[in-house]
Amino acid sequence: MRSVVHTRQGDPAEVLSLREEPGPPRPGAGEVLVRLLARPVHPGDLVAVEGVPGLAGQQQGARIPGVEGMGVVESVGPGVRDPAPGRRVAVFPAPGTWADFVVVGADRAVPVPDEVGDDTAALMLVNPLTLLMLHRAVEQALDGHRGPVLQTAAGSSVGRLVAAAAVRHGPHLVNLVRSTSGARTLRALFPTLPVVATSDADWREQVRRAAGGQGARAVLDSVGGTLTRDLTGLLADGGTLITYGRLGSGTTALEELPLVQRGLTVRGVTVWHWAHRTPEERARDIAFAVGLAQTSPETLEVAARYDLADFKAAVEHAHRPAKSGTVLLTGTRETGAGEGSVR
Repeated sequence: MRSVVHTRQGDPAEVLSLREEPGPPRPGAGEVLVRLLARPVHPGDLVAVEGVPGLAGQQQGARIPGVEGMGVVESVGPGVRDPAPGRRVAVFPAPGTWADFVVVGADRAVPVPDEVGDDTAALMLVNPLTLLMLHRAVEQALDGHRGPVLQTAAGSSVGRLVAAAAVRHGPHLVNLVRSTSGARTLRALFPTLPVVATSDADWREQVRRAAGGQGARAVLDSVGGTLTRDLTGLLADGGTLITYGRLGSGTTALEELPLVQRGLTVRGVTVWHWAHRTPEERARDIAFAVGLAQTSPETLEVAARYDLADFKAAVEHAHRPAKSGTVLLTGTRETGAGEGSVR
């Protein structure tokens, strides 16, 4: 069994390595063993390897990155009747998916419809569920108003999902991207939505004009860093900065922001909080994610595919600013766990 591991936090290109083990783990009661065929390289996966400022602690032992993937059920533990061995499933939350096998609770293995391809299934859960988490945070921030809402990294995989949802249902969304070429690409995809490139010297004025001369009531920000100060300056008094990523460089101290004077709110959103929703709520969210994969697979775009052993090239590709879609690490369909069904 192959797995990508790191024993310390730092630059993924330096701290990650490939490890070979004699065989896969065994599923326990209520668990399934999944032979993974594809798993995404999410920005959050790389941030977890690098370490989050202020949360970095002493790492104990080797860790395997990844939280999402798709594959085939290889064997099941006691008490599991569904999904059965041989069934294609998407898994999340499933820490350690950058490996040939992963063991997860049976309730975290979502059956993949026959018409959904492997690549789409590998991206079927985290980004659509993140979209739902962000949608709920924006609704709360707007409090019945229609916007305007500003989002950064609008050309990212999640950013495009947010833009597609805004075209269908609102609110008034203004998109930020890094470059003029990225702006052209996004305008071609969503011609009805304003797009502003932060490489333009007057990008802040462009945002204000696109927002109708008023401050944004909410900002969806996956960049952070030094951009945060500018984003709070573009918020209306009483607005909300919704942060859900760390793609940018540098830092901005909270003490530097006029939060109290202007009644601003900073709210963090992470897909990990999705697991705290009730079983009924999670089931509805999963149904939405599966439906999106069935009806709009083009919104779950793949940038490139690399074998698990080529993880360094995959990580380098995932870091490219101009990439479109999500990089996948792939595996093999061959069976051979040798364990059978554990009942």
